[in-house]
Amino acid sequence: MEIEVFSSGDMAVHVTYKLPVTETLHRRIQETCKAIRELNLLGVVEIVPGFNTITVYYDPLVTTYFDVYKFVLSYSILVKGERDTPTKEIITIPTCYGSTFGEDLEHVALIHNLTEEEVIKLHCSANYLVYMIGFLPGFPYLNGLKDEIKTPRLATPRLKVPQGAVGIGGNQTGIYPLESPGGWNLIGRTPVRLFDPTKSSPFLLKAGDTIRFTPISRDEFYEIEAQINENKYEVQREVIKNETD
Repeated sequence: MEIEVFSSGDMAVHVTYKLPVTETLHRRIQETCKAIRELNLLGVVEIVPGFNTITVYYDPLVTTYFDVYKFVLSYSILVKGERDTPTKEIITIPTCYGSTFGEDLEHVALIHNLTEEEVIKLHCSANYLVYMIGFLPGFPYLNGLKDEIKTPRLATPRLKVPQGAVGIGGNQTGIYPLESPGGWNLIGRTPVRLFDPTKSSPFLLKAGDTIRFTPISRDEFYEIEAQINENKYEVQREVIKNETD
């Protein structure tokens, strides 16, 4: 069987898909989560998608494991993730690359026999799909990194990575929404806030979103940062025709 459904403690039902992590599987997970949400099952508290998993949390004082299990199992099997939308929205993430904003950019360029400008161009040439949010509030795991700049994580993680740091870790790229330890190669930094607990919707990104990085200068970084501090900055969003159509 291509899926496995089991209990995860006494308050969750966990689904694991025994399939390669692809965009088709990603769509299947997103569509399954949407279908389960639309059921409005009594007692279901939260539905959390992962790379190849879905976890459905429930209140055991309101419903039972078996009641949740039967719906989760049936929808996980029925939904195939074959639908795709004709258009998609791309969120632009302005990023200042290199120097003190991306201290590992030179390292990434050297090990791939590229110039720093070539690394930046490759990093900005792709549209990235947000596979999941995790590790930190708002941290996006992004699929779409070009093979030419895939770089192993650092042998020794840093104790402090600044908020907004853009990094490469293996075959993925990501953005640190908060200052934290981290072992990804830092190539740039964005002034855009991915997590703002003062807002009614604190997360900028969610699983299923598409983003694109665009290079900015140091002066532009500080200008955008000032606009954000004054609540005068709007993240750019562009609707385009889906390339798979």
